[in-house]
Amino acid sequence: MSQGYSQLFQGLSSGSGSGSTNFLADYASLKSGSYGRLMKAYYGGESSSTVSSGSKARTNNILEQILEERRNPKVSEDVKEANANLTAGIPTLKSAVSALQNDNTYTDTQGQNGQSGQNATDKVVSAMKNFVSQYNDVVNAAKQSTLSNKTAYIANMMKTSKANADDLAEIGVTINANGTLQFNEGKMKATGISKVQEMFSSKDAMSYGSTVMSRLQFAGISSTTDTAEKDNTAGTNAAGLKADGEALAADKLYEKVKDKYGIMVYDVDKILSTAKSFVNNYNGMFDAAESSTNSGVLANLAKIREKTTQNTNMLKQFGINVDEKGRLQIDEEKFKKADMSQVQKFFKDYGSSVAANASLVDYYTTTKASAASGYTASGTYGVQGSSRFSDSI
Repeated sequence: MSQGYSQLFQGLSSGSGSGSTNFLADYASLKSGSYGRLMKAYYGGESSSTVSSGSKARTNNILEQILEERRNPKVSEDVKEANANLTAGIPTLKSAVSALQNDNTYTDTQGQNGQSGQNATDKVVSAMKNFVSQYNDVVNAAKQSTLSNKTAYIANMMKTSKANADDLAEIGVTINANGTLQFNEGKMKATGISKVQEMFSSKDAMSYGSTVMSRLQFAGISSTTDTAEKDNTAGTNAAGLKADGEALAADKLYEKVKDKYGIMVYDVDKILSTAKSFVNNYNGMFDAAESSTNSGVLANLAKIREKTTQNTNMLKQFGINVDEKGRLQIDEEKFKKADMSQVQKFFKDYGSSVAANASLVDYYTTTKASAASGYTASGTYGVQGSSRFSDSI
């Protein structure tokens, strides 16, 4: 990994919540630890008779100066510029991704008022050039930035690009050693624009474009945003989703009852009610938690989204559809007509699995773990704060 990458990830390992503790530790070290011994050694050559109040004052002044520098570290002009460029570059890059997600980009534009139109290939080439340019600006700014709440997600965006390197190469986009992108227009034209549209599809929550957009949305959140209310809502919905997922996976919900003819049948209305609650809590959790800066929350949302994407066809059989934003919609009549034994079989796996991750979303919204501290120097996620929870769920 190049030096630029190490600059990008510097400082991400320390959580924001430890600031006051570290500062007190620094102060103790200054007063009686290594700094204190340093000062004593510095002034130790003077005899007790010559150590004046002036030298003591100089010692105290130096200690206070060091403390002040730790409280308010000086930021170079280059870092200030990088922070500003990163903050401004994220929404610009989001717009570039949106253009490649827009179906209109992949259709010919008819000329109007005597002006010639533009064919789809030229439009996609232009959009791709803009994307690569904006992507590189953000990456270069992130390498020098000290905004760890943003650079953590840029690092994860770069990891996404690396994971899709082969597919990107097919459309003429290669990854340089420093993490920036390079575009070969001829290669993309030879492959065709349909492959580009597939990779950036907004209809696929796990596509390259959707994943990059997700990282940018999280990176663009202001650190000053008050998220307490959303965290509370997300935690409530996550707890509800956990309960619903477990209920849909349990045998009790599917115990048969006698109908008016004395025939043992499933209590379809009861199962439907639980499924509707599952869908409502699922959507409510994502609505409230997607803008979280908590890495534990985001990691588990991603896992839930992935499990749902993998089971889209099965969910559809029961009248539960996944829309473009990854939200669930339930067709009540279709659900009622489904084979409840198959519903039970499906939710024993999917429902209990989603419940496990929903439990972690609830946990992390409650503990408010640091967004940046969950990411390693390679841009991968590692659960922090509790050995009770496994990252393999």
